[in-house]
Amino acid sequence: MLRFKSLGSGSTGNATLVESSQGENTSRVLIDCGLSMTELRTQLSPMGLDLEDIQALFVTHEHADHVGYAKQFGLKTGRPIFTSQGTQLAIQVHSWGLREEQIQCASDSEVIHIGHLQLCPFTVPHDAREPLQLSLSDGEMKLGLVTDLGHVSSHVVRALQNCHALILECNHDEHMLRLSKYPSFLKARISGPLGHLSNKASAQLLRAVMNTGLKTVVAAHLSEKNNTPELATNALLEVLEHQGSHLIVADPQKGTDWITVD
Repeated sequence: MLRFKSLGSGSTGNATLVESSQGENTSRVLIDCGLSMTELRTQLSPMGLDLEDIQALFVTHEHADHVGYAKQFGLKTGRPIFTSQGTQLAIQVHSWGLREEQIQCASDSEVIHIGHLQLCPFTVPHDAREPLQLSLSDGEMKLGLVTDLGHVSSHVVRALQNCHALILECNHDEHMLRLSKYPSFLKARISGPLGHLSNKASAQLLRAVMNTGLKTVVAAHLSEKNNTPELATNALLEVLEHQGSHLIVADPQKGTDWITVD
């Protein structure tokens, strides 16, 4: 069984827990670590889990809301941290005091095996050194995760084909961003080709990867100032309306409940 839970999704911190269970064996990986160890433990405790129950951490890129507490996670747990070579250089991971074997390099299209889980990273257009998003599979079901990208590239569309569940960035509403009090340079960065997906662009990506097996879509990484759950939902429902798929909006602080990929 493949399932996942967003632990937080927004500018204040991002983390997603994915697990695969086969018989009595369970494999777990944390995607990004923008939450403090205290916050992570608070989220994990009701599930009967602690930090040591996670086998590995995958960091998508070097922005603080994704990597802010990765060093603490690595030092406390001793678990491996997978990230691109570019991200490793950006965060200077070799100065963190981790054991050398904890620092693992991830590359586009090179599958990573963590227990029963298979992670397939892919490059995305974003204003980071070598950002990666990824799909995850237990050999039967496939989960796609794209939380930070500036535009929909053909490579991203190919990587997300045949997903059964999808965590999809819906960062901003274009009209709200234009009218916001953000400075012009920040508006340009967010809406630019290396920034973040608008609701409209997210719907376009969803339409490009839609398939009969895609049963669950999670709208993620919503801006608290330049978007609303209603606007994101309306944009995606235009694609999902006749597909019978379930749509969930991740809360910036609380994330989501456990979601089974089926």
